Amino acid sequence: MPMTPLDHALFRRMPKIALHDHLLGTIGCATFQALARARGAAITDDEIADLYDPAKKLGAMRVLRVLETQVLREPADFHRITYEYLAGHAAQGVRHAEIFWNPTPSVADAAAYARLLSGITAAMADAQADHAITALVLPSIDREAPPEAALAMVEWMIARPDPRAIGIGIDYNENKGPPELFTAAYALAGRHGLKRTAHAGEFGCPAAHIRTALRDLAVERLDHCYTALEEPDLCREIADRGVVITVVPTNTYYRRTLPPERWAEDHPIRRMPAAGLAIHPNTDDPPIHHIDPEGCWAMMHEAFGFGAADIRQFMLNGIEGAFVDAGTKAAWRKLFTAEFDALLQEIAP
Repeated sequence: MPMTPLDHALFRRMPKIALHDHLLGTIGCATFQALARARGAAITDDEIADLYDPAKKLGAMRVLRVLETQVLREPADFHRITYEYLAGHAAQGVRHAEIFWNPTPSVADAAAYARLLSGITAAMADAQADHAITALVLPSIDREAPPEAALAMVEWMIARPDPRAIGIGIDYNENKGPPELFTAAYALAGRHGLKRTAHAGEFGCPAAHIRTALRDLAVERLDHCYTALEEPDLCREIADRGVVITVVPTNTYYRRTLPPERWAEDHPIRRMPAAGLAIHPNTDDPPIHHIDPEGCWAMMHEAFGFGAADIRQFMLNGIEGAFVDAGTKAAWRKLFTAEFDALLQEIAP
């Protein structure tokens, strides 16, 4: 029997958590252009606009590097982009967000790190007051930089602790920086009580990267993790450890490499729950991917065929994967479940 389509109002209004968004990837085009002009950055409005054009992604990395090194220079810059992101997500039912931020291209020492971090955390406090959304930041290793830079970043976090800078991640091109290069940084983070997650298995990269992240980096959450499906034993290990996986329905690697008429049927996300993996959908780089929370969750239903019970479980997976205390998780599970079930009865009785 065909599945009854779910109304978009459910995806917009249901309580949600965001665990996989990159701060630099949340900046809208107009904000980016305005900040670049104010800083006199060596980039044009048209070059910035190309970042948001699906047909012109080849120069994306150069544009993002300009953003890191020439545009975002002051705490006020980071306050603006963080607040705009959180306000937008809160308007679509997101109650809590954990945001990746790569500080090393922008700063050189612990004092500079803390200075820019202050803009992010102030925006989080303001967004919580104005929009009832809580947030944490995950300073993230730029895996295209040397491992020494990763170690330095963790040392900055230890020297300048902040309760909202709860843990670390690692991102950028996985082919250029496999996880085994960063074991020292992750070990240091673990010794100081920082939470740990990592992008692994993102660009068709070997499942061995996921195993390394799980065992050697001792991550408590995984990001992407699609190639785990190549090894059923690895899927069982992830499931047995209770590790939640943040996935991205708009992941560009699979949209680019799978046939257009087959991408949704062949995308790994479709098969991950059946392999025992606890997944949670996210927007990643919302304006660049032309997606918002409503659209992201709708894709899980409309593109990948998951029903209401699956959506409900993915919502609960997000709570389980969040880097918050057990009491907060228990309260959220009760509240989110009641709200979701009431919405489902209202919208699709």
